[in-house]
Amino acid sequence: MAKSPAPSLTRCPWPTKPLDIAYHDSEWGVPLHDDRALFELLTLEGAQAGLSWSTILAKRENYRRAFDHFDAKKISRYDARQVAALLADAGIVRNRLKIASTIGNAKAFLAAQKEFGCFDKYLWSFVGGRPIVNRRQAMRDVPARTPESDALSKDLLARGFKFVGSTICYAFMQASGMVNDHLVTCPRHRACAKRA
Repeated sequence: MAKSPAPSLTRCPWPTKPLDIAYHDSEWGVPLHDDRALFELLTLEGAQAGLSWSTILAKRENYRRAFDHFDAKKISRYDARQVAALLADAGIVRNRLKIASTIGNAKAFLAAQKEFGCFDKYLWSFVGGRPIVNRRQAMRDVPARTPESDALSKDLLARGFKFVGSTICYAFMQASGMVNDHLVTCPRHRACAKRA
C-alpha cells in the first residue's frame, strides 16, 4: 500500500496582498532584538489603531523618512515646527494624538533603555526571554490579547507610553517574534520556532 503524501503546508490566511505576503514570509514572527527596530515596530503598531496593518505597512518607508528612521533621541526633541510638518505629511497617518504619542514614546523608550541597559531586555522579560511558541490550528484560535500582553500594556502605560493597549501589545508581540502565532499549517511556524 502506497503512503499518502504529507499534507502541503499553507501560509497563514491573513496576508492577501503582495506587500503583506512578503512581510509575513520574511518578518512577521521572527524574533526581533534590535532596539531601534523594536521602537519602530511599536510605533507602527500604535499607528495602526483603528486602521489595517496593510495601510501602515504601505506607509512604512514614509514613516521611516518622516521620523528620522526611528532615531528615538531625535524624535524625543521634536518641537512644534516638526509636529506641524508631520501633520502636513500625506505619507503618514496625520493624527495629532498618534504623532504626539510617538514623541512621548521616544522619551519613555530612552528612559527604559537607560534603566534596563536596552529596550530589548525590558520587552523580552515579559515572555521570560524566549518566544512563546503556540500551536494554533486556525485563525479563530488566535486571541486578541493574553495575560502577557495585558502585563506588557500595563507596564508600558505606567512608564508613560501611549497607544499601547493590550490588543496593540499582542499584535506587537506576534510581529516581533515574542510570540509565534503562525498557524501550525504555515511553513513559517517551524522556521520561526527554530529561531526561538
